[in-house]
Amino acid sequence: MIPIGYMAKKIVDRPSWMKCEKVQQIWSVSGCVSPNFTNYINYWKHNGYWLFDNPKTILEIMKLEGLNFNEFQLFFYEVFEKQYCYFEKAWETFEPEATFETNVIIPRQKILVGFDIVTYYCGNAAEHSPLSCNSLADEVEVNSRCLMASLDAVTSIVTSELYEGCEEGPARLIAVYSCPNWNIDSLA
Repeated sequence: MIPIGYMAKKIVDRPSWMKCEKVQQIWSVSGCVSPNFTNYINYWKHNGYWLFDNPKTILEIMKLEGLNFNEFQLFFYEVFEKQYCYFEKAWETFEPEATFETNVIIPRQKILVGFDIVTYYCGNAAEHSPLSCNSLADEVEVNSRCLMASLDAVTSIVTSELYEGCEEGPARLIAVYSCPNWNIDSLA
């Protein structure tokens, strides 16, 4: 797994259109259901994976935006080294966008909460998480955060017929970690 960075998100409860009652909240990588903390791209401080190398940069942007960091959950992500192209039925390599420096700092404390499937049609930023965006969680085993238990589990889904009809674009398999001590003092 390759460390790809951090994101702060506003976590929401399971939307009414999602039938999977096991899901309590949406902790997906994409910002479709649980949005990212702001439209951060305009600041051009993200890395080549369109995430952040460290939480301090997120805090700087939050201060500029007048946001309260206590209203957001901090996540750290790692990605499987290949992405799956459903239409070609093949795994392919990918790299971070070279025009952005990528130097991800590993968190001192992280808790694995599950694995997400994330589409990258444009190849840069996370676009959709089919487990939540396409209600794939209604068909497969997920946890209360709408994530799967293992890399093997997401691999078997993304390469199966169950994935047919989900969002277009290469799918990346991402480990989602919670960073529990998300406060200014721990980031100083």
